[in-house]
Amino acid sequence: MQIDHFHFYVENAQKWRDWFVGKLGFQALGSDTSNHTRTEAVKSGPVCILLSSALTSASPVADFLRSHSPGIADIAFLVKDIESLIAKAVSHGVTVLQPIQYKQQGNSYLKWAKIAAWGCLSHTLIERMGNGEWITANFSPSSPLQVSPSPFIGIDHVVLNVGSGDLESAATWYENVLGFRRQQKFDIQTSRSGLQSQVMLHPSHLVKFPINQPSSVNSQIQEFLDINGGPGIQHIALQTSNLMEAIAQLKTSGVSFIKVPPTYYTQLQQRERLPLSPTELQEIANHEILVDWEDICPQTRETAPLLLQTFTKPIFTQPTFFFEVIERRICYVNGQQKQAQGFGERNFRALFEAIEQEQIKRGQKLKVKS
Repeated sequence: MQIDHFHFYVENAQKWRDWFVGKLGFQALGSDTSNHTRTEAVKSGPVCILLSSALTSASPVADFLRSHSPGIADIAFLVKDIESLIAKAVSHGVTVLQPIQYKQQGNSYLKWAKIAAWGCLSHTLIERMGNGEWITANFSPSSPLQVSPSPFIGIDHVVLNVGSGDLESAATWYENVLGFRRQQKFDIQTSRSGLQSQVMLHPSHLVKFPINQPSSVNSQIQEFLDINGGPGIQHIALQTSNLMEAIAQLKTSGVSFIKVPPTYYTQLQQRERLPLSPTELQEIANHEILVDWEDICPQTRETAPLLLQTFTKPIFTQPTFFFEVIERRICYVNGQQKQAQGFGERNFRALFEAIEQEQIKRGQKLKVKS
């Protein structure tokens, strides 16, 4: 299993098509217009996004936006056996929103269906044989727009926020229905608020899916749930091969990033076996990048390659959905290639606190927990 595309429901699909092209360097692929909905498709390498807006009140987008903030309504997965997956979902009581569809393209074929997932989220399941693509099979090509080269090389992970007490049930749903497995679990607490997170990984190792729940009423996760109108996708992590260059390009295009407190870099400098020169550390601080690594072998004091992360501010008017940009560096240990793994466990708290500061700036009144 792997991610085929994300489907955003927004107020103006053409406006957000231009935003993805102009700000993030995506390419416009095509468009589709029904009696009630306009949809634009954009792509950057393997990252494909659909953007739909309502033309009339009969549109499912209009219905979605009446109770939710703009954001991701559907995550589409490319699967190997759609019939057995749908049968498995039905056996677990999952609602099938669209039965299996079939389309022939020469010697290729496409099958797809849609199931209800957690909260307002749905999953389109796509089976493909040959070179056919779901997007190009269903959309009219767009005229080319001026575009800068995109810095993104793939999707690293996607994060779902659920309500307090729902983390276990949501994790079990993804285990039973789509075959995900549990990985790391985090419990992050500050003096003001907290969250718990369960990382889910598909056996293909191509889809990482952390699930968060709030552990306090004033948590940033609870703020998301309140403003979003319930559970939803908090962010997508886009992978890049050079984070510093990517940040420079995105800032030039007008993308805003969250602020990292200077104390983070003071504490980073005090960590044992810091694999950064003073010049590199200063450059990372200047770009406000979070950095982490782990010990490969404590006996030989070898360290793993660096994990670098940064986060945009929320892209919509409502402080809900944002993007992460991540670089997993590679190094050689005993002649073997190693890539940075994990989710920046030491960064998790730093990120939580940085977003918490953005929450405070928005005027949310957080009370210190007793």
